[in-house]
Amino acid sequence: MESLKRSLVKTISYRLIGAAITGSITWFLTGQLLVGIQVGILDSASKFVFYFIHERAWNKISFGRIKPPEYEI
Repeated sequence: MESLKRSLVKTISYRLIGAAITGSITWFLTGQLLVGIQVGILDSASKFVFYFIHERAWNKISFGRIKPPEYEI
């Protein structure tokens, strides 16, 4: 299971990359840098919250995980 801190850092790094991509595409399509920045920030703020919740929820689900043995000799 991942720590809360690790999930948070992963979320932030993932969203920074996403914001740059979304902002760049919006700027390219509209030709307006300010609109690109605004869309990138709003998009990332909302996805930041939902990704973090999604990541933490999946940590509570055992689907696909292999349970380690309780002991080994």
